[in-house]
Amino acid sequence: MTQRSNRACLLAIAIVGYTAISSALPAQTATREADDVRQLRLAAEAGDARAQFDLGVRYAGGKGVAANDAEAARWIGLAAAQGLADAQFNLGLMYADGNGVGVDPQQAVFWLRKAADQGDARAQSNLGLMYANGSGVSRDAAQAAQWYRKAADQGEITAQFTLGLMYASGDGTAKDPQQAAAWFLRAAERGHAAAQFNIGVHYTRGIGVPQDVVRAAEWFQKAAAQDEAGAQLALGTMYLSGNGVPRDLTQGLRWIRASAEQGNADAQYRLALMFANGIATARDDGQAVVWYQKAAAGGVAAAQTNLGARYATGVGVPQDTVLALQWFRKAADQGDGSAQFNLGVMYANGSGTTVDVVEAYKWLTLAVGAASGDEQKRYGTARDTLARSMTPDQLLLAQRRVQEWRPAGVRQ
Repeated sequence: MTQRSNRACLLAIAIVGYTAISSALPAQTATREADDVRQLRLAAEAGDARAQFDLGVRYAGGKGVAANDAEAARWIGLAAAQGLADAQFNLGLMYADGNGVGVDPQQAVFWLRKAADQGDARAQSNLGLMYANGSGVSRDAAQAAQWYRKAADQGEITAQFTLGLMYASGDGTAKDPQQAAAWFLRAAERGHAAAQFNIGVHYTRGIGVPQDVVRAAEWFQKAAAQDEAGAQLALGTMYLSGNGVPRDLTQGLRWIRASAEQGNADAQYRLALMFANGIATARDDGQAVVWYQKAAAGGVAAAQTNLGARYATGVGVPQDTVLALQWFRKAADQGDGSAQFNLGVMYANGSGTTVDVVEAYKWLTLAVGAASGDEQKRYGTARDTLARSMTPDQLLLAQRRVQEWRPAGVRQ
């Protein structure tokens, strides 16, 4: 799946224009800064747009003057009104974020568009974001794509990555895996970590590019070195299997742990499995539970099921059938067949709850639908055995509940 986490990035491009004065003796530096500010203020008060902008930047950063966001906005606004693109761009950000002015998405769009129409790539990218999010304008994915394309063609790296996402998903433009891969590659070559991860995924699966697991591993390595958690998990998995890289369990553990420690729930689940089964490390049921808990809290259904099983059996944790039932229920609600079966058995036996044959039949029936092969047959046998002890009214109610059930919180 193509990562979308960077799509909703904040309007956070830093104010530009101020060049720091090279260091000298403290007293000399202070005197020089004071002289620079005086000259800058004279030019700004005389109507020089660049001087107005630079003075505003100084107020924003507290360089040679006391920091004052309102004064920063005033001077930058004067420069923007004279048509200076740098000022228009920054004023747009100030209205978007409420720095020195009240938050006003419409004004943010107004000034970003002014700068974007002058060809400012940063403004074009941020205007695309405003259209993508429906901030200050009606949401319009096609307009977002057009502004991102203008910025991307000028080399704006965030726009290149985001345009790749849009081509990958067909959001605002026709779905085009080749174009997605091309834009991911352009951003990746310039060091964008999420783009490096995404082009790695494309090479792994042969989406828009010829399948090439060696090149995929190379891109995952670059992104992983920049702490991109998805890439760390992907690279660690490749080391465990020897796919695209020489098999190296130590490296596999290293990268999967790095991803898990960043909060990647899928990596946390994979790390729990490694501790549970003694893969690349000594078996450690306590550590397995720790990582199952983290992954389960992150919504990984398989981790919730395994954590439930740990509480049900008392392996690595004190036995607690109530907690077991709770974790099985979370996974079952996501459609996990094993959890649904276990939940059905607990309702049938009154383990962690009172006996409820209607709920038991419902969950066993759902488990049958989620399973296949021998597992499906085993689940079906358990359900049919239970059915023989139920009244017609109980069966009818249970079957109605099966029809009404819908999965909740499914991880995409």
